[in-house]
Amino acid sequence: MGMPWSERFAVSLRKDFVLKAMAKEMPFAEACREFGIARKTGYKWLARFKERGTAGLRDEPRRPSRSPLALSADVTLEIVELREAHSRWGPKKIWRMLVRTHGIDDVPSIATVARVLKRRGLVRIRRYRARPYSVPNRVPIVVVDGPNDLWTADFKGWWRSKDKKRCEPLTVRDAFSRFILAAKLVKRTGIEEVKPAFEALFKRYGLPKAIQTDNGPPFASVISLGGLTKLSVWWLSLGIKLIRGRPGCPQDNGAHERMHADMRIEVEDDSAPTVEAQQAICDAWVHEFNHVRPHEALGLQTPAELYRPSARTFGHVVLEGRPPDCDLRPVFNGGWIKYRAQRVYVTEALRGFRVALREVGDEIHVQFFDLVLGRFRPGVDRTVHPFASDQRPQVSPHATGKTRAEEAAGSASSRRPRPTPRAAGTAPSRSAAGATRKESDSELR
Repeated sequence: MGMPWSERFAVSLRKDFVLKAMAKEMPFAEACREFGIARKTGYKWLARFKERGTAGLRDEPRRPSRSPLALSADVTLEIVELREAHSRWGPKKIWRMLVRTHGIDDVPSIATVARVLKRRGLVRIRRYRARPYSVPNRVPIVVVDGPNDLWTADFKGWWRSKDKKRCEPLTVRDAFSRFILAAKLVKRTGIEEVKPAFEALFKRYGLPKAIQTDNGPPFASVISLGGLTKLSVWWLSLGIKLIRGRPGCPQDNGAHERMHADMRIEVEDDSAPTVEAQQAICDAWVHEFNHVRPHEALGLQTPAELYRPSARTFGHVVLEGRPPDCDLRPVFNGGWIKYRAQRVYVTEALRGFRVALREVGDEIHVQFFDLVLGRFRPGVDRTVHPFASDQRPQVSPHATGKTRAEEAAGSASSRRPRPTPRAAGTAPSRSAAGATRKESDSELR
């Protein structure tokens, strides 16, 4: 194989230099200056030409002839064997095992072990996930003084019944009394099954003040503005505050996880023949947990002795009013709003609802109930950008504080009645109870 063009040109120049230097028609230093090289380099090429001829003018490989730190075949084989015997061990654990066997002076570094594993195809390359858009970074602080101040919800890790069917319970509990509100086996964890389950709970026990969940669907979405999903938007529209734990921190909902541990030992470890039988066992376990088993954290009382249904019933919600300094805009299909003949994307989860826009300087702040979602610059931004956790403005909830009957009476007595605005992007009042409203999604839009 011939030399590349660039190397062939360099060899030709070096040969011209060597021949001119050997002819001794000019001083050696002057010949070096003519070819733009140092005298040390000139002597090197001259010596190589005298020793090996034209072949000596070629570039030699820069790779060292020997590497004192190179791994031996035995060490490489031992690394591979340790990995195959312990598929979940990483380079640090394998390196530690090598140190125990050979001593720290005779083993490669952790980085070298990692390179061996990667070169042999023994490293599972993790798939990059979408960048989190809305992730809590602080421990949630919730004051719980009575029943229904806070509900916690989660999915218990699934198992299989004896007929190989998947059993995955949706668990909901009251944080104050430890009362388990539901342990319902669901076929899927999407909103199609979870929302009807919560509708049944709201009709039976009333509405809580807040619900705490993790950051997984259908409760939340880390790539959605405000972490909103269709389920959490529905909760907000009912006047329920959203509490989310930090990702990868089950201790933020530790009491719920402790209940899951009891469920695993007493229910999961002895699975039922069918899913229907498993649901019956779950119901019996919930009854014993709530009505029979004394709890030391409750002074050896049962959760049923402390729990009471909420006074905020599912079909009675106070209408909220329009903030005086905000402009209400509907969220269309696709999750966008229209502002000054421009489309601005908010989130698909808010489709069919209205958000409140507040002008702050040269920015527009977007609010849904008492949750400030983000901001955008008119004519510049085509999407709403979230606030940093330390820059999120605090807003006061706006509400009429009137029931539907009072709104109707006020409109009848007024000379120029105004229609009562429907659900706005502001928080509903929590002080008034017994306000009448027929529950339907259409009245929240």
